[in-house]
Amino acid sequence: MNSVKDGFFPDEVIFQILARLPVKSLFRTKTVCKLWFRLSSDKYFIQLYNEVSVRNPMVLVEVSEVSESKSSLICVDNLRGVSEISLDFLNDRVKIRASCNGLLCCSSIPDKGVYYVCNPMTREFRLLPKSRERPVTRFYPDGEASLVGLACNLWTQKFNVVLAGYHRSFGHRSDGTFICFVFDSESNKWRKFMSIQDYHFTHMNRNQVVFVNGSLHWLTGSSCILVLDLDCDIWRKMSLPDKLGHGSGNRIYMLELDSCLSLIEISDSWMNIWVLKDYVREEWDLADRVSLRCIRGLVPGIFPISQTSEYVFLATHKQVLVYQRKNRVWKEMYSVKNGSTLPLWFSAHAFRSTILSCH
Repeated sequence: MNSVKDGFFPDEVIFQILARLPVKSLFRTKTVCKLWFRLSSDKYFIQLYNEVSVRNPMVLVEVSEVSESKSSLICVDNLRGVSEISLDFLNDRVKIRASCNGLLCCSSIPDKGVYYVCNPMTREFRLLPKSRERPVTRFYPDGEASLVGLACNLWTQKFNVVLAGYHRSFGHRSDGTFICFVFDSESNKWRKFMSIQDYHFTHMNRNQVVFVNGSLHWLTGSSCILVLDLDCDIWRKMSLPDKLGHGSGNRIYMLELDSCLSLIEISDSWMNIWVLKDYVREEWDLADRVSLRCIRGLVPGIFPISQTSEYVFLATHKQVLVYQRKNRVWKEMYSVKNGSTLPLWFSAHAFRSTILSCH
């Protein structure tokens, strides 16, 4: 677009300002003039907005009442504070299974095998077609996929959904076959491939799937990372840092850090942040070492959810905390007042507010 001749600022300056607005505020500016009205569909501006947004990861946490079936969705933003968002536009009771670059993959609670991909900020959604393969709902042990992954490419605006788990025939236990279904947004079709795997995953391992370098990554309970290369549909294994502590009280979690794979190691007194600096050679660097002395009472129940080079979001049973890495200050961002809720970390996901379309 050309500069505005009779205005005070060139278009590029205006775009840079508007690209830093929340999505709701951005959409309100459509009424200002024709130029601003067209921005949300302009390819250059969409890419600019998304590039700015991915530098500000947030936390999306579902606050569920134990005694009630309803829940609320809370978005915790280091810059703008706390806000509540809704998935009521799906017209279904769902749970969030994966999050990537502003899109969510949700599964229907009443209807097993029904999946949606949606952007909660633009309220767009896409109902994924059911696979022709009936065994898609025959995962061991509870009929649902052990691993659900969402891979969204901001530049091509295409996405993949991955459902993977141990297959079982009707009336039988798992035979050890690991079955994987991959949905392609461009073709609107599922593809399937099978392999033999022998891994187990904790709840947090399943939640914290990371998409970098064209692959999805899951931390296994077997001291390695399971990687799915989406370009060639191949599973492979990635090693953890050699110097990673293996004490009985140490816990390890996997997040993204500025488009790199990262591990956060938590012990009784320290939080170590590792970054995979060389993806091909699998070379890890210790990027930061954080004392947990001032939150010692919370350490046994604290879980890292999202991070940048400037801050780390962590969730406890009732709180969402942020640790500012530069000034080494801890701050409470959100707290549940009702004592009967499920743990916040149980349903917390890293999130980014983008205008990426799911169509």
